[in-house]
Amino acid sequence: QVQLVESGGGLAQAGGSLRLSCAASGRTASSYTMGWFRQAPGKEREFVATIKWSGTTAEYADTVKGRFTISRDNAKNTVYLQINSLRPEDTAVYYCAASPFWRRGLWAASEYDYWGQGTQVTVSS
Repeated sequence: QVQLVESGGGLAQAGGSLRLSCAASGRTASSYTMGWFRQAPGKEREFVATIKWSGTTAEYADTVKGRFTISRDNAKNTVYLQINSLRPEDTAVYYCAASPFWRRGLWAASEYDYWGQGTQVTVSS
């Protein structure tokens, strides 16, 4: 079992930055692939970024590439999502998720077994 708790969301202005954190607990949490997803009102949950258990490989959705950075600190069992150059369309609930697998293109929500409760990010123009 892996428990995930997100934090760091809030209200920000367009062009600003936020750093989201996801604290993982569980004996093998550091061995999981970790992902970030987001869901805007009236829209489906969408993939944002994912990072391999080792932290050596990360992938991003085209819509956030160059603005978002995913990282992890396995000593702290924490995954981060640095969001720069915020846009109003980044407004959503952001979720972190854990998968016991790794492969390139692990972007489907169904491939992640554990989920946090989400943190709201609201970007004003």
